[in-house]
Amino acid sequence: MLNLGQILGAGIYSVPGVILNSVGSIGLLFVFWLLAPLFALGGLMVYSEYASMYPKRSGAEVVYLEQAYPRPQFLVPVAFAVTSVLLSFSATNSIIFAQYALTIFDVPITPARQTAVAITVCTVGVAFVGLSTKWSLRAVNFLTGLKVLSLVFLVFTGALVLSGFTRIDDPFANFRSPFSDSTINPNSLATALVKTNFAFAGWHNAFNVLGEVRTRDPVRTVRKAGYLSLLLVTCLFFFVNVAYVAAVPKDEIKNSGQLVAALFFQRVFGEGFTAKTLPIMVTLSCFGNITIGQARILREVARQGLLPYPRFFASTKPFGTPLAPVCLKYFLTVFVIVALPAQDAFNFLLDLASYPNLVFNAATAIGVWLLRKRRTLAGLAPSKYRARNIYVSLYLLSAIFLLIMPWVPPERGHADVSFWYATYCVVGLGVLALCGVYYWLWIIFLPWLGGYTIVEEVERLEDGASVARFKRKYHPSVADTDNREQQPLIAST
Repeated sequence: MLNLGQILGAGIYSVPGVILNSVGSIGLLFVFWLLAPLFALGGLMVYSEYASMYPKRSGAEVVYLEQAYPRPQFLVPVAFAVTSVLLSFSATNSIIFAQYALTIFDVPITPARQTAVAITVCTVGVAFVGLSTKWSLRAVNFLTGLKVLSLVFLVFTGALVLSGFTRIDDPFANFRSPFSDSTINPNSLATALVKTNFAFAGWHNAFNVLGEVRTRDPVRTVRKAGYLSLLLVTCLFFFVNVAYVAAVPKDEIKNSGQLVAALFFQRVFGEGFTAKTLPIMVTLSCFGNITIGQARILREVARQGLLPYPRFFASTKPFGTPLAPVCLKYFLTVFVIVALPAQDAFNFLLDLASYPNLVFNAATAIGVWLLRKRRTLAGLAPSKYRARNIYVSLYLLSAIFLLIMPWVPPERGHADVSFWYATYCVVGLGVLALCGVYYWLWIIFLPWLGGYTIVEEVERLEDGASVARFKRKYHPSVADTDNREQQPLIAST
């Protein structure tokens, strides 16, 4: 459920139209819905090898990169802290909620209305999480089940369309000449792969809690969960796209933006209440993702001492919920919703969130080979779940492709934003540059100025898991005048 709850978000309801507009043909649309899980499978193999090396460590990518790249010290956790904070917005889910909610009530979608509804639902979601963790988790569990049911319902409806039991006259029209109008433009292909990767985001979620898995072989358990979730979701997503293509004309899918699911039900059921069933499910799914978000991650970053005012951000007062991280996430979300043009906000934010992570993905793939070499030199046995090099190469090449190809100019009419096509690449690199500035300032310059060094303390919990904390260790001359020998990395005031 950990993987499914993360993967089954708004992606399958919102990106098929954008993908078809990018690649041009129905055939390539289906190809990309098969390529994305193949690359994810490569990532799953890479994560499994890392996990077998460090089976008691939760945290997944940040832990693996720390082990693969121990120098410069603390660079990896600091980089993850900065990117987690700056990219912790829930704007994409809020925007999709707004578009589908307006569609349900037959209200024309305008920039002002979309922005107002997106901010409103974000506010409600933040209040929900900020007031009760218990009820927000119950809501998430319910909505995860609803996501699966909605997809099964959509696939079943698609089967009825193909069988001729609906009002669609020729459900096979789009399947004839499937590769006509295909593009080979690298930018368009990269855009399509970014969108399909977004739909599959979350395949590695269970590795984040590996240290908390209580089975005889936790790595095998988590690896198997990854296999099953990827297989299930791949089948569901592929046949959902078959349903879209069977019911909606090709040009309408291309121009549907993020509303292809609503268009599908309108085509099949007309304008009655039944046609609004799926949009209602989509809005509930988006609301579920808004309520979860990254509040827990931000709180853990604060607990490690990597945020200003760590006690404030790590506190669960007054409602027993991570209220401060939730509010930080809320303000970032509102800012990006208001700052960006409404018609471009979804695509730009989706692209932006992916770009810095591609650098981490490439480093993770290369890190496997580095650790293998070190373990061989140290005389250690190979990993129990050693990934084949073809899987490591697939994961690496997909990241490199998506880092380079978006810089190639797209064909006219195929860009997914109205401004300069590579803006998100520049902003993503800017986020990574801020990681470097943050690291130099708080790990190198301020310790030099304040007469202390940064040390990592590992706390062993009762269940055997370990938690890292970053502290200030003052030099003896400073400690003599200040009884606090060790303080959090960023002191609360």
